[in-house]
Amino acid sequence: MRTILADLRHALRFVSRTPSFAVTVVAVLALGIGANTALFSIVNAVLLRPLPFEEPDRLVQLYTRTPDGVPFDVAPGKFYDWQRDAHSFERMAMYPCCGFRRLALTGTGSARSVRAEPVSAGFFDVVRARPALGRAFRPEEDTPGARHVVVLSDRFWRTEFGADQDVIGRTMKLSDEPYTIIGIMPPEASVASWPPMASDLWIPLALSAEERASRGHNMEGVARLERGVQLVEAQTEMDAISARLAREFPKTDGRWGAAVIPLQEAIAGNSRTMLLMLLGAVGVVLLIACANVGNLLFTRTLNRRKEIAIRAALGAGRGRVFQQLLIEALLLATIGGAVGLLVAYATLRAAAPLLGEYVPRASEISIDVHVLIFAVAVSLLTGVLAGAMPALRTARSDLNVALNVGGRANGALGIGTRRVLIVCEVALSVVLLMGAGVMIQSLLALRHADTGFDAHDVLTMKVHLIEARYPADAQRSAFFNTALDHIRALPGIEAAGSIDDLPFIDGEAQPLQRAGWAEGAANGRAVVHVRQITPGYLRAMRIPLLGGRDVALRDADVLLVSQAAAKRVWGADDPLGQRATLPVISKTALRQVVGVVGDVKQKDPSQPLTPTVYYYSADRSWSSATLVVRTSHASTTFAHSIVAAIHSIDAEQPVEDIRTMEQVIDSRLTSQRFSALLLGIFAGAALVLASVGIYGVLSYIVRGRRREIGIRTALGARTGDVLRLVIAEAMSPTLVGMVVGAVVAIASARVLKSLVFGISASDPLTLVCVTATLALVALVASLVPAYRASRFDPATVLRAE
Repeated sequence: MRTILADLRHALRFVSRTPSFAVTVVAVLALGIGANTALFSIVNAVLLRPLPFEEPDRLVQLYTRTPDGVPFDVAPGKFYDWQRDAHSFERMAMYPCCGFRRLALTGTGSARSVRAEPVSAGFFDVVRARPALGRAFRPEEDTPGARHVVVLSDRFWRTEFGADQDVIGRTMKLSDEPYTIIGIMPPEASVASWPPMASDLWIPLALSAEERASRGHNMEGVARLERGVQLVEAQTEMDAISARLAREFPKTDGRWGAAVIPLQEAIAGNSRTMLLMLLGAVGVVLLIACANVGNLLFTRTLNRRKEIAIRAALGAGRGRVFQQLLIEALLLATIGGAVGLLVAYATLRAAAPLLGEYVPRASEISIDVHVLIFAVAVSLLTGVLAGAMPALRTARSDLNVALNVGGRANGALGIGTRRVLIVCEVALSVVLLMGAGVMIQSLLALRHADTGFDAHDVLTMKVHLIEARYPADAQRSAFFNTALDHIRALPGIEAAGSIDDLPFIDGEAQPLQRAGWAEGAANGRAVVHVRQITPGYLRAMRIPLLGGRDVALRDADVLLVSQAAAKRVWGADDPLGQRATLPVISKTALRQVVGVVGDVKQKDPSQPLTPTVYYYSADRSWSSATLVVRTSHASTTFAHSIVAAIHSIDAEQPVEDIRTMEQVIDSRLTSQRFSALLLGIFAGAALVLASVGIYGVLSYIVRGRRREIGIRTALGARTGDVLRLVIAEAMSPTLVGMVVGAVVAIASARVLKSLVFGISASDPLTLVCVTATLALVALVASLVPAYRASRFDPATVLRAE
C-alpha cells in the first residue's frame, strides 16, 4: 500500500506538471464515459430497474394470442373465463385497451378535458396501490347503474382541490354527471410509462351483462402471480384453458391462445432491442476514445524513456515501472469518469423533454447507485485499456538503448503499435457510421413510405362529447354533422370528415362476414381493420375511390372495402352491391358494399398496406371522433377558427389533441428517430475522435522521421514527393481499418435487420459512402502534418541530429 500511495502521489505531481496533456486526456475520456453513463442510465431505468410497485416481478400482462402468434387485446368474456378457471394468479383485473377515456370536467364555468381510466374492481389490489386518503372501488360499484364514484390522482387532487384533506365524500361533475370522490392515490402511484396508472383519475369499468359476455377483443388484462408460481407454469395453465375455450367457442376462440408477459417487459415493448443496440454503439465510441488516449499516453511514456531507464538502472523492476505508469492512467481515467458523470447528468437533464417523447419510463431516468457503480467500473476499465499497452510497451524497453539515445530518437519508436491503434479506430468508426447511415436512410424511407393517403395539409383533432348532453345516437350524429358543416364553410377548407380512430392511432381488427356464407367458411370471412367514418373523410385524406361511390348522409348501413379486404372476402367476385356483417358491432345488421377504396396502412408505416373496411350508419354514432380537415395551405393556422366553429355549437365542448397528420405519422416513428439521432451523434463523435487520432499519430510519425525526410530533401526530393510520402503513411492504416470495418459492419448487419425499413442493413452504397467519408477525413487530417514535413529545412534538421 505504501508503494501504491507513493505512485499515486507521483501521478498527481505528473498531472499537475502537464496540465494541457491531462486536460486533453480527461476531455476525451469524459466524452466516452459520459456518453456511456448517460445511455446506461436510460437502460437501467427502462430495462433493469424494477417497476415502482410492491413485488413487481409477480405482475404480468395478459393478452390473447392470435393464430399468427401475436399478442392481442382481450375479450371480456374470455377474461372472465380465465378469472374463473385460472389458479396461477392471486388477483386479475381488466381495463380498456384503447387507454383512458376523456371526460369533461364540468360545472366550473368552462369545461376542460381530463383523463379518466376505467378499471375493474380489484385493479388496485392487483398492483397493490393503496389510496393515501379514502378507499378504492368496491365490487358492487363496478356494475351498471351503481352510483358514480371516482378515485383521484395526487397530482389532480393538488391541482384542482389544493390538497384539501376534506375532499373525500364531495361530489364533482364529469361530463355533467355527478361523481363522488372516494379516494386519493399517493404520488408514487402515478406511473407515466403505464397508461392505466398515468391518469388524472380512475372510475369503475362497470360493464353490462352483454359487455361482460362479449368475445370482441377490446380490453387489456393485468394479474399478479400467486406466490411461488413461475411464469412458465402460468403460461402452461393458460394454454390449457385456451385449448378448452377453443373447443367450447370454436367461432370466436378457435386457434386463439393466451399470452402471459411480465409487466416490465410489456411496458418496455420494442425498446429493449433498440437500447441494447445503442448501448453497444456508445461502447464503440468508448473504445475509440481508449485508442486515442492510448496513443497520447504512449507518446508521453516514450518521451519519458530516459527517466524510466534511470529508474530501472537504480533497481526498479519491470513490474514496478508497469504499476507506476498504470496508476497514472487510472488516475486520469478516474478524473475523466468524474467529469463524465457530470456530463451524463447535464445531458440527461437537457434531453429530458426528448427522452419523455421517445423512451418508456423516461420520468424514472436518474443517476442512482447502479449508475454510479457502472461509471466507476467503466472508468477503471477505461484506465486499464488505455494505460496497459503503453505501460507494458515501456516497461519492456531495453535499458541500454533508452540511455544511449538520450531521448533524441524517441519519435521513431512505437510506430507499428500506433498504426494498429489507427486501424482499430477507423474500423470501429466504419461500423458506427454504417449503422447510423442505415438508420437514417431507414427513417427517411419510413417518413416517405406509401401510406395509401396524403398527409400533407391535413389537420386532426379529437372531440369527446359530454355524454350526458348527447345521450342518443341521433344527437351525437347531429352534433358531428353540424360541426363538419360549419368547418366546411370556413375559407381555405377543402374537405372535412371524421373517423373513430386515425391510422396509426388505436383502432382494432374485427371479422368481416360475407352474407349468405357459413360462418366457418374460410373464404367468406376475414379479419380486417374496421373504422367508422362520415362523408368527407375519404376526400380529406385523399384515399382513392376505385369503384362505386363514397358514403352519404342518406345511407343507413353501408360499407366501403379496400382492395385487399375485397379480395380476401369476395375473391374474384365484384364486391359492389354485396352484403356483409360486422359481428362484433352487430351480428344482425346486413351492410351493403357501396364502394371499393385503396388500401392504407393502419398500424405502422413499416407494415404492409392493411385490409380495411369503413362503415357508416346514419343512426349510429360514437361519443368521440377525430375530425380530419384538409386545408389549402399550412394546416395549423386553421386550428383556432375550427375550434371556434365547434364552440359555436357548444361553448363547453373540449377539443384536444390538435395535430397535423404528418405529426401523427411522426409519433409512430419515435423509436426510429431516437435510434437514428443517437447513432448519428455517436458516429459523429467517432469520426471526430478518429480524425484526431490520425492527426496525432501522423504528427508523431513525421517528427520521428525528420532525419529521413531531411536526407530525402537534401538528395533532391521535391515538395510533392514529401507530401505523397506523409499522406501515404496516413492512408495505409486507414485503408486497412476501412477494410476490417467493412467486414465487421457486414457481419453485424443482422443486429440492425429488424430495425430498418426500405433498405438493407448491409447496403453497399451506404458502405461506399461511409468509407469514402472516412478516407476524406483521413486525407484532411494528414494535410497539416504533410505540409509541416514539406517545410523542413534539411540543413537545420541534420545539424540538430
